[in-house]
Amino acid sequence: MAQSVRILMCAPQHYDVDYVINPWMEGNIHRSSRDRAQEQWQQLYEILKHHATVELVEPQLGWPDMVFTANAGLVLGDTVVLSRFFHPERQGEEPYFEQWFADQGYTVQKLPKSLPFEGAGDALLDRTGELLWAGYGFRTELDAHPYLAQWLDVEVLSLRLIDRRFYHLDTCFCPLTDGYLLYYPAAFDTYSNHLIERRIPAEKRIPVDEVDAVNFACNAVNVNRTIVLNQASDPLKTALSARGFAVIETPLTEFLKAGGAAKCLTLRVTEPRQISPQATAIQHRVVRFEGHLLDSGLVNRALDTIVAGGGSFQVLNFTLGEQRQDISTAEVKVSAPDITIIEDILGQLVDLGAVVKSDDTADAHLAAVAQNGVAPDDFYVTAIYPTEISINGQWIAVQGQRMDAAIAVTQTARGLEARCKLLRDLQMGESVVIGSAGIRTKRHDTSLKQRSTEEFSFMGAGVSSERRVELVVEQIAWDLRRIRDQGGKAVVTAGPVVIHTGGSEHLQTLIRGGYIHGLLGGNAIAVHDIEQALMGTSLGMDMQRGVSVHGGHRHHLKAINTIRRCGSIAQAVEQGVLPSGVMYECVKNNVPFSLAGSIRDDGPLPDTQMDLLQAQADYARLIEGADLILMLSTMLHSIGVGNMTPAGVKMVCVDINPAVVTKLSDRGSLESIGVVTDVGLFLSLLVDQLTKLTGEYARAN
Repeated sequence: MAQSVRILMCAPQHYDVDYVINPWMEGNIHRSSRDRAQEQWQQLYEILKHHATVELVEPQLGWPDMVFTANAGLVLGDTVVLSRFFHPERQGEEPYFEQWFADQGYTVQKLPKSLPFEGAGDALLDRTGELLWAGYGFRTELDAHPYLAQWLDVEVLSLRLIDRRFYHLDTCFCPLTDGYLLYYPAAFDTYSNHLIERRIPAEKRIPVDEVDAVNFACNAVNVNRTIVLNQASDPLKTALSARGFAVIETPLTEFLKAGGAAKCLTLRVTEPRQISPQATAIQHRVVRFEGHLLDSGLVNRALDTIVAGGGSFQVLNFTLGEQRQDISTAEVKVSAPDITIIEDILGQLVDLGAVVKSDDTADAHLAAVAQNGVAPDDFYVTAIYPTEISINGQWIAVQGQRMDAAIAVTQTARGLEARCKLLRDLQMGESVVIGSAGIRTKRHDTSLKQRSTEEFSFMGAGVSSERRVELVVEQIAWDLRRIRDQGGKAVVTAGPVVIHTGGSEHLQTLIRGGYIHGLLGGNAIAVHDIEQALMGTSLGMDMQRGVSVHGGHRHHLKAINTIRRCGSIAQAVEQGVLPSGVMYECVKNNVPFSLAGSIRDDGPLPDTQMDLLQAQADYARLIEGADLILMLSTMLHSIGVGNMTPAGVKMVCVDINPAVVTKLSDRGSLESIGVVTDVGLFLSLLVDQLTKLTGEYARAN
């Protein structure tokens, strides 16, 4: 018997499933047999007595989970870090465990009461004592890990748990003798799996499948070359045997009902100790939010962003405005397991309107462009919201706001200028903003005091196939009329479905009426519009009778050939060859258009821009200064336009397929609204409503 190994256990005298604090307890309230639990615990106790010295802590009435001594604390040498239980149902165990450790002569370290940490359930030393694997995500907060590194003088590696069934690290992760590791990879996020793979050689890793994982094969007690566990599959036992381990199975099904097995029922109070430099890669930053934080739901979104990104947070202060018109402020400490993850989280928080505080300077960090068309590492990626950067203590507005660009800073005759630039446009000699310090964005204020009768009352309402289209059209029509009469700008992004569904005549009416000030699309909408104007068909279908025309499949090519003979769409109009249609109205009414080509295009038309980069530039030029963009049944072009459109521009995406209209919001264009309906019907209703508004609008003004 290895007397040097000591294990703490607690008899199941008061064990039962009295409440639900993990998924295993669901449906098992008072369904555990105390007699069977006592029998299974006794078998485990007898097995471990042959491999270690087992000590007991007295069970206490009213604390049924005290049997799971792994959660009492984390012991290394003569120091114990006492647990701070996440759930009130277990917090009463703390003083009993504290008393036991004190009686044994340990130095007891206690975390702040508001900082959850659940002992050796979430902190496992490798078997050499050189480093500590620490879990977080469900029961332990990431901010507890630096305390462990400091108090125990050990390197801490943080692992994020993402499967609620494996709420403690020891349920899915078991370091073994000689540097081996038994674990369930699916319980961890991508970063954690990569960290494990970097620190544990492939030949030392023993991954288990879900069947073994849910039988708590990883919740094992390892003493030298012996592994004691609830149950293991034959392939797993073979894999362990091949590495020189002897597996002892002992049924612990009664304790699985509460979410624990062999390791949960034990706490090793003697761990190998190697002197190693204290280290932890955990990063901390403080961010500040200001605005109508509750009205807009910003606080919830920010905290959700931190957790979803693999971080942890602590609200340092929150000052709530006393009146509806007052602003609120909040400072939040953000923690993450390494610099890469925290910078990614901070970038998303800046997009939400946060300002990252800095001890030394509030200025943005700049790095020089060393190669044309290539940004420095860790460059800040812009969003659609108006952005400012701090240079020499002064906030500078970023020009040309758009999504997915870098911020280039140059010295001009007027002083420093900051501008959004696509990666391909960056030039040597420019500086680019890196990191997330010294950056702030301005979100559209959604508080009630900013509402007006002229604004879209449905903006931000998302996508609904049950919204009455007539009500939406009413508001869009009013806004289009107001934009036109006030000298504003409305742009249409349209696909060929506009022609197929009979929407061409209505779109023509909008152009003639001065409501449309730019048209964006692909080769197809122009081809099918011209085919209809020349031959009365669209994709070979007679638009009046709705039937196929003999030889109609060739009509689109004939239309292309006709325009190519003329030299351009404008020349076809001037020559009298193209007598009507959407493209005809654009030419006649001096409405600029841009047709972006693709690999699938026939022809193409001479006006179609087949240089993708030039097409993007043309799109950006035409939407500059737009107040409203109508996106009509073209997912690809709508997403492209949405990515280059700054916040504050109203966007309406219309399509019969709900999946299409949700895409724009999924890509980050959060100020868009989706209208699920036939685009031809939508345009018809829109024109009718604009006609009705003529007298009403005149009287209102």
